[in-house]
Amino acid sequence: MKGYHFKTQIHIRFADIDALGHVNNAIYLTYFEIARSAYWAEVIEWDWKLLGIIIRKSVIDYLKPITLSDKVYAYVRTSKIGNSSFELEYVLVRNINGIEEICTTGQTLCVSFDYTLQKPTQIPSQQRIKMENSMMYNPE
Repeated sequence: MKGYHFKTQIHIRFADIDALGHVNNAIYLTYFEIARSAYWAEVIEWDWKLLGIIIRKSVIDYLKPITLSDKVYAYVRTSKIGNSSFELEYVLVRNINGIEEICTTGQTLCVSFDYTLQKPTQIPSQQRIKMENSMMYNPE
């Protein structure tokens, strides 16, 4: 997947499937959460003891349905960085005979948040650097 260097598997649960046999639309935000949590832990190394992150906005584009038998992966990348906010982009793909087929794309606007002060706060410098370095893999 061009422009993405982080990928994680998403395990489809039976509980994710609706009466029509595909993943319910509300579950996709959970898949994005699983993917970004892994990305923050493995790439950005966010220090949850120092600061939290809240989601300000989510956007989902449903392109193809996902079913229980699909082998699904999520790609994640940082696409924009502000003072206290940053945007993540996602691509959910299913693997069919070794070929990845895009099923869903999305974005979340995330905000670095100080729960003690109950307000947005500047992105920590170490994490900002990791986000910027991560973006260098995202040629557009």
